[in-house]
Amino acid sequence: MSGPTPRRRKHSPAVYRRRRLVVLLTALIVVAGLVWLFIAQPWQSSASTETLPVPSSSSSSSPPSSSTSESAAPEADAETPVPEADAEEPAPDLTPSAEPCIAADLLIEAVTDQAVYAAGQNPQLSIRLTNQSTTDCTLNVGTSAQAFTISSGPDIWWRSTDCQTEPSDMTVLLSAGQQVTSATPLTWDRTRSSVDTCQGDRPPAAGGGATYRLSVAIGGLSSSNTAAFQLN
Repeated sequence: MSGPTPRRRKHSPAVYRRRRLVVLLTALIVVAGLVWLFIAQPWQSSASTETLPVPSSSSSSSPPSSSTSESAAPEADAETPVPEADAEEPAPDLTPSAEPCIAADLLIEAVTDQAVYAAGQNPQLSIRLTNQSTTDCTLNVGTSAQAFTISSGPDIWWRSTDCQTEPSDMTVLLSAGQQVTSATPLTWDRTRSSVDTCQGDRPPAAGGGATYRLSVAIGGLSSSNTAAFQLN
């Protein structure tokens, strides 16, 4: 004959409250971890994209761009690139400590927005710079170091430095893998430039399918390519 069935022990309300509190805290920790992963995104690459400073020109053939900020370099006309600051990216390091960049460290590219331009369309020109090495290096990317050149065969048609005013230096630290580019392209007004035409009329460039090439340089280093395009 079996004995009496043991009675199930009943816990006090305080025990149940503690158990619910532990479950709630565990859930909060899990949610907080998911939120951190979504915001921090630690799996993303640390390489960043910056913008170049703004060259200035004394030419009065075009009005200055309205997108230039008050803290930028002197106002630029249609012949000078007007990059915009990218608020989502950190500014370049203005107190560099690495060794100077050498040609083997950098990929310098001349870029146009189109390959063929209809009559009345002005080419948009950009420079793209990438530290393709595995180490940081320093480079002068100031307005004194930038040069854009357009040629047709052996004939030099236009230089961004012909009428440049108040050039300045700006040495920055380029992290390994970092890319610097013109946020707002330079607009070429399809005219021939020279140091003698900064305040006067300039001859128009020939169209009708004529081919031109853009080359760029920065910090004394030339681009690895020339960007070809046609004017109709």
